Amino acid sequence: MRTSSMIIFLLIALSIYSLINFYIFRRGWQALSGMGTLRYIFLAIFLFLVLSYPAARFAERLHRSRLTEIFIFIGAFYLALMVHLLLLVLFVDIVRLGNKFLHYFPSRITEHAQKAGQIAFFAVGVTALMIVVGGIVNALYLRVRTLDLAVDKSAGEVRALNIVLVSDIHLGTIVRSSRLEKIVERINELKPDLVLMPGDIADEDISPPEAKKMAAVLQKLQARYGVFSATGNHEYYGGLERNLAYLRQGKVMVLMDEAVKVGNSFYVIGRKDLTARQFGERRKPLAKILESVDSQLPLILLDHQPVHLEEAEQNGIDLQLSGHTHNGQLFPLNLINKFFYEDNWGYLRKGKTQYYVSCGVGTWGPSMRTASVPEIVQIKLRFR
Repeated sequence: MRTSSMIIFLLIALSIYSLINFYIFRRGWQALSGMGTLRYIFLAIFLFLVLSYPAARFAERLHRSRLTEIFIFIGAFYLALMVHLLLLVLFVDIVRLGNKFLHYFPSRITEHAQKAGQIAFFAVGVTALMIVVGGIVNALYLRVRTLDLAVDKSAGEVRALNIVLVSDIHLGTIVRSSRLEKIVERINELKPDLVLMPGDIADEDISPPEAKKMAAVLQKLQARYGVFSATGNHEYYGGLERNLAYLRQGKVMVLMDEAVKVGNSFYVIGRKDLTARQFGERRKPLAKILESVDSQLPLILLDHQPVHLEEAEQNGIDLQLSGHTHNGQLFPLNLINKFFYEDNWGYLRKGKTQYYVSCGVGTWGPSMRTASVPEIVQIKLRFR
């Protein structure tokens, strides 16, 4: 990615982050009017939380340590808290604005505005914390979603496949090898014929010792026909070659605009993520990748971002598997996502092409979900 583009992106992101936090802080400071020392305790805690994530990310570029990891962990959870504080503070402000016109507040609130503000402050804070804790608990428990699908093609002697789809693990500073162990155990319990990973297995530049552990855990995956992956945007963000190296050490076959014939019965096709273009790489047209493919056999495509879905349909793909969206991960981002993706999460059929977009098994940023559950998808795929 060009340095100038990265600088512009960071400036925009930091500006939005600063404005949101200024708004939350200003409302909190106003609500604590008349509470003296408590106001300054709030200021100190707030600044600590707000600065933790950006400061730690900058510091780890200079020197990665256990301390930077702790601050990233704290800052990531503040990101989730910030989202819910913003929504709740906006809600309170809308209610207050409505009262100016409709005068629905009882006199005990209007006559004791300062005390009402203090109560609102604590109510908003406790509610946001409860939502975050609930989201953390939700993200801990893996769920298995089962799909029964059929493809109207022959796969030779293979009559059916037990496929396990797992996307968006986001291994890194927060989601570590201990979490990966649980995911791999759950996958193996399903006794898959084929494990497919449509990108974002890695989240960022992982320390060599942790990368070695993760590769060892990935090697434990058991599938008759192997483990295949495509790249996601985060494989690029964290350093593509380093991330690909430890995935391959984990016996994961990463397909970069490639098609592989499996068991002389079906094809698995993996595309480079769209982000490749930002790093000066070309992404082959799907038609070019399929030039030497026998289209009479079932075609299974891994493409991380579920955009331009018509391309798979136009090129005779039988099943496309994607991830990336997380189904928003945090409410209300799941609702916003629906405006950007034809298939934000779940199953879709267009003509003869079937699609499944997984909301992912991991998390980006804070290890919590309030808009979706972490899913491992078992696909029982039958052939003619």
